[in-house]
Formats: sequence, structure tokens, C-alpha cells
Amino acid sequence: MSASRTTAASTEPATPGTRCLHRYLIGQLVSNTGTWMQRAAQDLLVLHLTGNRGSAVGLLTALQFLPQTLFGLTGGIIADRFPKRRLLLITQTTMGLQSLLLGLLTISGTITTASLCALAVALGTATALDQPARNAFISELVERDAAPAAISLNSAQYNVARILGPALAGLAVAGAGAGPVFLANAASYLAVLYGLVTIRAEQLRSSNRSRPQRTRVADAFRHIAATPDLFLPIAVVGFVGTFGLNFQVTIALVAATVFHTGSVAFGCLSAAFATGGLIGALLGAALRRPPTSGRLIVAAVAFGVLEAAVGLAPGYVTFLVLLVPTGLLAVTVTTTANALTQLSVDPGMRGRVMSVYFLVLLGGTPLGAPMVGWASDSFGARYSLILGGLISAAAPALLALVTARTRRIPRPGAPPPIAEATITEASVRPGRR
Repeated sequence: MSASRTTAASTEPATPGTRCLHRYLIGQLVSNTGTWMQRAAQDLLVLHLTGNRGSAVGLLTALQFLPQTLFGLTGGIIADRFPKRRLLLITQTTMGLQSLLLGLLTISGTITTASLCALAVALGTATALDQPARNAFISELVERDAAPAAISLNSAQYNVARILGPALAGLAVAGAGAGPVFLANAASYLAVLYGLVTIRAEQLRSSNRSRPQRTRVADAFRHIAATPDLFLPIAVVGFVGTFGLNFQVTIALVAATVFHTGSVAFGCLSAAFATGGLIGALLGAALRRPPTSGRLIVAAVAFGVLEAAVGLAPGYVTFLVLLVPTGLLAVTVTTTANALTQLSVDPGMRGRVMSVYFLVLLGGTPLGAPMVGWASDSFGARYSLILGGLISAAAPALLALVTARTRRIPRPGAPPPIAEATITEASVRPGRR
């Protein structure tokens, strides 16, 4: 693109790509709000069905995320092989139908722990196929230099939903029960489907590119192993995601077993964590400097330390207040890692590499969530936070030491890393979304 065209584009108030991005993000905001309402109501429902057993919440969460481990890489292959917009229309419709069935079973009084677990597996399977395409789709809506800001905006809407969803769910469950919450989530998928339908294929940045003939997952793993700027963020989110980001389980456990509060107080705790996440996402979108590995490591270590401190909080108010900066650092870690991954990956392998990213970020939950539930049942809910925080702080620090030498010694046949100097400060300003 010539300099004159770049200047003209930057002064336009709303390009077609920007309008597509906004429609997509608004639809995602409505849908994700419903999803977080369902997650919160689902945790409260399983606690009610099992008599406040932490292991039951951990098991339900593990079953919901188990398909990410089993089918997440398949989702990446499909995302690279087929148009992402078409794939998202299918997966989002499937998830809406899952929520509708869950709501009908709950309202009719026929819901059981077994059927709740089965529907959690069904939702997790659709999500595993949806996740790589949904996140890689952001890069098709904007130019490359606007990708960091777009990723941060996507994180911002996600965390707005995390604020609204649990808070609304706490009030709704207290007033009407869990069934209407599940039905509301089913209806929320109409918003994201509308956003996808109104985006035309020719408006996508890669719509005219040919699809890769061979889409092997092994190529993505080789690409990650040969590129330190990919390996480090993926490894960091693997440890943090498995052991540190289990707050949907730990907050419910602490609220029920330590502070003995109801659904409204639980919603306030979830909203406090998500408020910090929103602040972190907005700061990431406004930040003019490109993401760096150093920022990722510092944020991950600080997050782990603060999570351990949350576990030591003496009372409900202190616990709630500490959740705000913890949420800020959690989103800073995931947003920075996501941006580093998408900026360093070869575009032809973006779907597969993002599937690996989400495999380690979410696929470790079947290991981490039962561990959290077991630690809570054995030692108390506080210790699950302390243990997760210590691991989340130590692992990134060790990874930084291990990969420091690798960064200075290029591997044979490795593609050259993307230089940070190619991403100017102006390119990540919010005005260039």
C-alpha cells in the first residue's frame, strides 16, 4: 500500500473493515454475556444438585474443557482448510441449540448431574471447533498493523461480558432460577449470527487467498518449535491456563465454602475479577507500544504472586478487592500472549497455531480443574488459589531463563522472527482499528 493510500485510510472515520469488526464484536459481546451467565448459573446449579461439592464443580468444568484437549487441533485444521465465517455460522448455531436444550431440561425439572455433564461435553466439543476460527477471524477483519488493537478490543468485549454475565446470572438465578438463564443464552447467539451473516466474503482481508493444500498439525508444531516468539507465549499460557486461570471454579468454591454467601455475592466476586480484566483489555487496546515477551513474563509472574495473595485474603471484602488487579493481570497475560502469537505466525498456519494456543490455554483445564476441586475438598478452597498462583509465578520465570539462549541462537531452517520495529507505535493506536 502506498504512503498516500495509507494516509487516506487512516483519516477515514469508518472503513468497511472497521464496520465489519464492530458488527462482529457487538455480536460477540451479546453472545459472550449470555455464555458467562450460563457458566455462572451452571456452577451454581451443580453445587445445588450435589450439596456444595467442590469436586463436582471441578468435574463439570473438566468435562466441558476436555473436548478442547481432544478436538482442539482438529478445529485448527478445519479453520485453515475452510472459510472461517462459514465455520463460525455452524458452530455458533450448534452452541445456541445446546443452551436451548439445557434450559428446557432445567425448567421442566428433569435436569440431572449426568445430563448436565453430557451437555457440558457437547458445548465443549462445539467450542473446540469454534475457538481457533473465532480468534483467527479477527485477523481477517483488519489489516495486519491494526491486529494488536483489534485483539485487545476483542478481549475488552469478552471481559465486559464477564462483568455483566455473572452479575446478571446471580440476580437471575436468585429471582427466577437457572433455567431462564440458559434460555437467555440461547437467544443471545442470534446477535453473533446476525453479525456474521451481514459480513460479506469480499470484505475479508484473506477472502481472495487460496487455501493451503496440506493442513497438517505437525507443520504447526514445527513452526512453533522453530520460532521462539511463538514458543514462549504458548508455553506461558499453558502453565497459567492449567494452574492459574481456574477462577470460574475457585470463586464459586470460596463464595460457597469459605464466606458462605449466596448467588448475588458470588456474582459480585465474578464481576470484580472481570472488571479488572476489562481494565486490562482497555489498557492493552490503548497501549501504543507493540507487545513484547518481557511484558508477558513480568505480567505472568505478577499475576501468580497476586493470585496467591488472593488465597490469603482474610475476608470477603479484601478478597473482592484483590480480584480486580488479579483480573487485570490475567487479561494482560492472555492478551499479550495472543497478540504475540498472531503477529509471529505464518498466515497460512494461523488456524492450526491458534488451535495449539488454545489447546494449552484451555486444554489443560481437565487437569487443572479437578486438581483445584481436590485441593479444595482436601485442604480448603484457599489452598487451590495459593497453589495455582505459585505455579503460575514460577513457571514463566523459568521459561524465560530457558528460552533466553534460544532467542539468541537461530535454529537451522527457522523462519526469521517478525521484528518489533516493523510494528510502529502509530499502527496500534485505537484510532487505527
